[in-house]
Amino acid sequence: MAAEPVNLNEFQELARLALPKMYYDFYAGGAEDEHTLKENVEAFHRITFRPRILVDVSRIDLSTTILDYKISAPIIIAPTALHKLANPEGEVATARAAASCNTIMVLSFTSSSSIEEVAASCNAVRFYQLYVFKKRDITATLVQRAERNGFKALVLTADTPRLGRREADIKNKMITPPLKNLEGLLSTKVSSDTGSNFEADANETMDASLSWKDLEWLRSITNLPILIKGILTREDAIKAVEVGVAGIIVSNHGARQLDYSPATISALEEVVHAVKGRVPILMDGGVRRGTDVFKALALGAQAVLIGRPVVYGLAAKGEYGVRRVIEMLKDEFELTMALTGCPSVKHITRNHVRTEHERIHSML
Repeated sequence: MAAEPVNLNEFQELARLALPKMYYDFYAGGAEDEHTLKENVEAFHRITFRPRILVDVSRIDLSTTILDYKISAPIIIAPTALHKLANPEGEVATARAAASCNTIMVLSFTSSSSIEEVAASCNAVRFYQLYVFKKRDITATLVQRAERNGFKALVLTADTPRLGRREADIKNKMITPPLKNLEGLLSTKVSSDTGSNFEADANETMDASLSWKDLEWLRSITNLPILIKGILTREDAIKAVEVGVAGIIVSNHGARQLDYSPATISALEEVVHAVKGRVPILMDGGVRRGTDVFKALALGAQAVLIGRPVVYGLAAKGEYGVRRVIEMLKDEFELTMALTGCPSVKHITRNHVRTEHERIHSML
């Protein structure tokens, strides 16, 4: 009998063994040379700790609040596509795991379970990821369904005017099943002889003309708060605050869009300094350890989102696997807080970490 995984990287290896190569590559791959894919993880390694000693850490409180919703730890499930390729229960299993861990799940726009199925699976706080279609009535319908089914916020993914070049999917001629949420709304039968049908579908249907002015349209059709996902620069962070978003997610789309964009942990502080506390800032990309969660909070994020590790847990061990992935990160994060002298998340400060830039500057 195989030993239980003891960290998230071991779940990735179990997923690789469990999944068909096409599906594993779909989840694991990034854009083009996959430079940013590697950098998302490695940039965390270049940040070191400045721990405090002789602090009472006999009790550690991991909990935090996002948009007034209290969660057990600053670890949220990121929107990732097509969970039924990893496990027959798909997003329903993921939603149950999130609920049991008292955290928020962001349901992917490209989920293989419907909005209604996920909403009915368990009682929990959930957000809905949104892309904007050329046919705006389709987007409006999805927003209405999310609102009607109790989703608490929208996460507008804004870094995808076109799909990034994901060469593993092109080589594998990745075929994706029809999206459950689009049944009766859109035909997804787009022929592509040169690559993946996922890429062809996206480029056929997504609205490449989407711009800042369209946020006003989106706000006009919903009462839900809107977070914007895909911001990496000071300029876009300031613009997002100006148009009235409820929150910002610093993200490079899991390194699946523009290769050689910065690692999200490297871009985080630029956004934090621009926003100046006016809206909450979250980040995703490369989080594999509880130490990574701590580093993100020290640099100004209020929470992190985890994507691939959730899918790897789902592929390896179903709902239990997703729960274990979240629990592992929480346990590691709690230990990091204890060893750095932080009894609660509000005690985590910028002074607890040292970036590579600071290290180099100190040697000059």
